[in-house]
Amino acid sequence: MYTLKAEASFDSAHFLSGYEGKCSNIHGHRWTVIAEICSNTLESDGQYRGMVVDFKQLKEDLKRLAENYDHALIFEIGSLKFNTVEALSEEGFKLVPVKFRPTAENFAKSFYESMRISGYNVKCVTVYETTENCAVYSE
Repeated sequence: MYTLKAEASFDSAHFLSGYEGKCSNIHGHRWTVIAEICSNTLESDGQYRGMVVDFKQLKEDLKRLAENYDHALIFEIGSLKFNTVEALSEEGFKLVPVKFRPTAENFAKSFYESMRISGYNVKCVTVYETTENCAVYSE
């Protein structure tokens, strides 16, 4: 089995609605996402001969997903009042509403699913919320 890893990072703010503690307040992270893809075979023809995929394409696809969240306030849909969202939007802030509570665990699953949709055979996705804390999702 061949395994390839690609990494991307983004800076963003989030908060955990309903959480009792510091993380209920808006705060930021330098998130790091590591996607691992796998294959039992390598390409046998053409310029990609001997490769699972082109690393350049893998990195670009992961980076494109991460850039959606970069320098944004990520929030769970329904966790902010409509007027708050409207006011922040009018001020020109980048807001990214998500259907899940924005935890490292849920980001790992979300990136996993997005990479699968992009056509990759994903082994797992790791999301670091800090340099010391991460969550891993695999199926």
